[in-house]
Amino acid sequence: MEGKENEAPAIGIDLGTTYSCVAVWNRNRIEIITNDQGNRTTPSCVAFLDEDRLIGDGAKNQVAMRPASTIFDAKRLIGRKFSDSKVKEDMKLWSFKVKEGADDTPKIVVIYKGQEKEFLVEEISSMILGKMKETAEAYLGKVVKNAVITVPAYFNDSQRQATKDAGTIAGLNVIRLINEPTAAAIAYGLDNKSDIIDKIINVLIFDLGGGTFDVSLLTIEKGGIFEVKAVSGDTHLGGEDFDNNMVDYCIREFKRKWKKDLTGNKRALGRLRFACENAKRILSSATQTSIELDCLHEGIDFSMKFTRAKFEEVNMSLFATCIKTLENCLSDAKMEKSWVDEIILVGGSTRIPKIQTMLREFFDWKELSMSVNPDEAVAYGAAVMASKLSGNKENSSVQDLVLLDVTPLSLGIEITGKVMSVLIPRNTPIPTKKTNSYCTADNQRTTRISVYQGERPRCTDNHLLGEFTVSGFLRTPKGVPNHNVCFEIDANGIITVTAEMLFTGKTDTLTITNETGRLSKEEIKKMVKDAERYKLEDQEFKKKAEAFNALEDFIYKKKNKLKEYEVQAKLDSKSLEHIERAIADAIEWIEDNRAAAVDEIDRMMVFLEFVCKPLI
Repeated sequence: MEGKENEAPAIGIDLGTTYSCVAVWNRNRIEIITNDQGNRTTPSCVAFLDEDRLIGDGAKNQVAMRPASTIFDAKRLIGRKFSDSKVKEDMKLWSFKVKEGADDTPKIVVIYKGQEKEFLVEEISSMILGKMKETAEAYLGKVVKNAVITVPAYFNDSQRQATKDAGTIAGLNVIRLINEPTAAAIAYGLDNKSDIIDKIINVLIFDLGGGTFDVSLLTIEKGGIFEVKAVSGDTHLGGEDFDNNMVDYCIREFKRKWKKDLTGNKRALGRLRFACENAKRILSSATQTSIELDCLHEGIDFSMKFTRAKFEEVNMSLFATCIKTLENCLSDAKMEKSWVDEIILVGGSTRIPKIQTMLREFFDWKELSMSVNPDEAVAYGAAVMASKLSGNKENSSVQDLVLLDVTPLSLGIEITGKVMSVLIPRNTPIPTKKTNSYCTADNQRTTRISVYQGERPRCTDNHLLGEFTVSGFLRTPKGVPNHNVCFEIDANGIITVTAEMLFTGKTDTLTITNETGRLSKEEIKKMVKDAERYKLEDQEFKKKAEAFNALEDFIYKKKNKLKEYEVQAKLDSKSLEHIERAIADAIEWIEDNRAAAVDEIDRMMVFLEFVCKPLI
């Protein structure tokens, strides 16, 4: 009973590529929770230092100084294979090391506490989710267990499963995965419910974040019914790519001017990336800025003007891709652009003036809606869904909310000739279930079912989710259907595939295993234990740092007091000399015992307090 009372309400987490945000339904409203730095969003960064681990703002500050041990962009790796061409492209620009692990999984390699450590991407993402969990717990004063986590609408099954695993490792019960643009639409719908009274409105969510891009077209009806009509997107397009193009341009300029290639200098790349990201942000409000970096490479100072026009030129092909993706979404929804009532901007990259101009132009200069905060809308919507799913009775608009989402990618199996036989086309409303009948060759007793996700007619061009073998068929001639394949997608967008033999009733089900990007239960258990150990180590380090700070502060104050007593001759010289020697010994002890345990530091403090008692 006591545990229940101490349990916090379910939270909503926007796990972003560059920044993350956490929100909760509290005091009869949604509250965006500020972190320990007072910020409403937290950088999705983890830095491994000599003695401790930093997550969030502290980690982001290490990017330029400790590029090889500061991890960012984990979301760009989650659920992907090491051999993925996108991973290979990113690795050229990342300052940290990524290596191939078992089953083609990417592993991040860092030096932590003097040892080389390898982390799976789920572990890094779990550290960020753990930080958001701690942020919520500090605010609520209760233990947080349940969460709704958002994912890009265009994430495939492997990426969704990996995100869910990251939540489990962080100690969270992930009650639902929800698509980011859908969450933003919920935020818009609740904030503007007075405008949605007797009509159905068509809302387009243009979600361009740090690393992913989604376009979703929804209808919102009176009473809080949100129906997704179509989604389109790119899980590898966002502000990071705009930064990369700026970095590439600067590298070329450096090479042209100094005939030197700085691509092998990880620290220089880290500093340059940091400067380019700042310049990009400035160019959203100014027409030009400067990138100035002292001793960037081989003692050479780098300085160049970067105009908004130049920024737009180096990124124009990506901006055009955004508009093309938007066109595809409208086409899939069979909707004219003139039918769109509201265009909602989500994600920090929608602040780029050229993006806004191109959107206005595409929609015949229709005004863009600025009613939701682009950095917070996704977490807001996730918190609304978390509140609904955990049975919030305080607000009828939350309980009445109905969400009808769609699957972003087509699902099917491989048939003769490596052709993809689609069972569930993209943009099918979910949850859903679809069964098709298939046949084998003459008298074939076994068959291998390969499950794919994607839009290409040839299976090998799509994403393999998994394979399983069905055996024990009765002998049937070619062309006679002898088994059914059933695809089922749940509300999280996660897939189960079942094969049933028509004449025997025997069934086999595809379980997403490590081979298809899913962690085993044993691996998850181990990572949960590791996460707890890292958390305890972080707490121990923090305690130690605070104890050292308190000791040094005490010494500083007593040294000043000692001078005052010497001047005023309040104590005899022998007592003063004794205290002075004890303080000097303590200062020396601190320098020689930086690795001391907290109880040793506390003992030194007790001793000093006793010796310095005469200094009232």
